[in-house]
Amino acid sequence: MASQQPALPIDPAAATLPGAWKLAPGRAVTLLPGETGVLRVAHGEVWATWDGPHEGPPNDLGDRFLSVGDQLTVPAGRRLVLEPRHSRASAYFAWEPVMALAGETVRRPSPLVQPIADLRLAMTLAGAAAARLLSGLAGLARALAAPTLRRGSAA
Repeated sequence: MASQQPALPIDPAAATLPGAWKLAPGRAVTLLPGETGVLRVAHGEVWATWDGPHEGPPNDLGDRFLSVGDQLTVPAGRRLVLEPRHSRASAYFAWEPVMALAGETVRRPSPLVQPIADLRLAMTLAGAAAARLLSGLAGLARALAAPTLRRGSAA
């Protein structure tokens, strides 16, 4: 799979979803696979746009909106542009090459992989939210204690 951008917008946080790439808000990536593959949305929503010519009705501009669990088969050499559907939310996607043998896909992911990845991401986000909550409560406690300390030192 090739990209027109120098690097995919992937960061270390993508490790929370094994085998998935993070597409940061406001970023787009162009895929031009050398072999046919399946794109699966692991988290969030993506806007996928095919390069022309487009099949179907004249008003079909090749745009597709994909949510968690949706997949799209991308033929070899077919250009596809991906970006998060929402401007302030990241999206995660996975890419799996299709290796056909007698018309069937050889590689089939375990049905447990995605739920485990979703739980791992949820626990990571919950932990970060809990840390921010505790930090806010500590700041509030300091702010409430500050006037008491100033009054006590003036007496």
